[in-house]
Amino acid sequence: MLYKEEQLKQYAALLVKVGMNVQPDQRVFIRATVDAKDFVHLVVESAYEVGASDVKVHYTDDKLTQLNFKYRSKESFEFVPQYLVDERMDYANDYAAQLALISSSPENLKDADSDKVSANMKAYGTAFKDYMKMMQSDQFSWTVAAYPSKAWAKLVFPELDEDKAFEKLLDAILDSVRMNSEDPVAAWTAHNDNLHSKADYLNNKKYAALRYKAPGTDLEVGLPEGHIWCGASSINKDGIQFMANMPTEEVFTVPHKDKVNGYVSSTLPLSYGGNIIDNFKLTFKDGKVVDFTAETGQDILEGLLNTDDAAKYLGEVALVPHDSPISNSKILYYNTLFDENASCHLALGSAYPFCLEGGKELDESGLAQAGLNNSITHEDFMIGSAEMNIYGVTKEGNEEEIFVNGNWAF
Repeated sequence: MLYKEEQLKQYAALLVKVGMNVQPDQRVFIRATVDAKDFVHLVVESAYEVGASDVKVHYTDDKLTQLNFKYRSKESFEFVPQYLVDERMDYANDYAAQLALISSSPENLKDADSDKVSANMKAYGTAFKDYMKMMQSDQFSWTVAAYPSKAWAKLVFPELDEDKAFEKLLDAILDSVRMNSEDPVAAWTAHNDNLHSKADYLNNKKYAALRYKAPGTDLEVGLPEGHIWCGASSINKDGIQFMANMPTEEVFTVPHKDKVNGYVSSTLPLSYGGNIIDNFKLTFKDGKVVDFTAETGQDILEGLLNTDDAAKYLGEVALVPHDSPISNSKILYYNTLFDENASCHLALGSAYPFCLEGGKELDESGLAQAGLNNSITHEDFMIGSAEMNIYGVTKEGNEEEIFVNGNWAF
């Protein structure tokens, strides 16, 4: 029997009904590792119970991935088999609900050749660019969630044996998605309303820029005309509400790609390409990263920044209070889905068109003209802390407090 099987059944139903919000006769596409197969069975059954017409699961195996990176040549990672792209695009073009279930250890490829990792990330970004465009325009419902592997759990809780670490990480994940509430669906409804109220306040302000001040950070981020702050639920092309990230604690929008100046320091490790990048600092001039350092993963960070020309520019700014459930848990997940919801963050790479008035209808040229970045990558990194102050800069140049000592000022 699965550990906490009854609660996991409820979690599966939450991902289906609140996360993807699967509709009758809709197709579903799930990506997961074999570590999560027992939980995936519960998700698939829940999807069929609400009327899904077809549920496809694409599995990967972390050990096989390690072996591939150990023995295959760098050149073999420079392309992606077309059948993998065709499979996922078949479901995307049919507007299937999509679930990415994260389980892999953030250090799964720590011993791999960094050149191979960079080549692989660039190849996948290029191959799935059309898919990412559809996803970032909310053409279909999509959800990113998690279920632990023992390797990931052991990284988070190294003092425990594998089984105890797994149970503790699973408990933490379930708490983060409000499964400890009497009515998780009602809890998500209230949480969704709260995040939308913060977004509404910022949308009414129409700030021209944000100013970040903290130890190791002095940064101004310009915001494009017509930017939209979003939080929690999104709406797909058919008007169906869905939850892109579970958990989520953020309110976010798009920056103007050419109006970022100053420097910013990371406050939590970044897991990228099966490796950890930590204690890094980025310096921006006219939107572009012109200098960078990292105590851990310097070569991996360099590979990320060189994914394409636009990877050196920002595509997202997100506000998360330091006094939030994941931050207060004091757990370092080494996983962006969780750590980004414990901290204010920025993202290198592509911008979300739905964060701009009329953005979903604009082509690449129109989005670029509005100041939005277009890249084959999108990687969040955490910059928030209890010492972070953020100011909204009005069109007249006045500064108003948004965050004080890491938390909302309103």
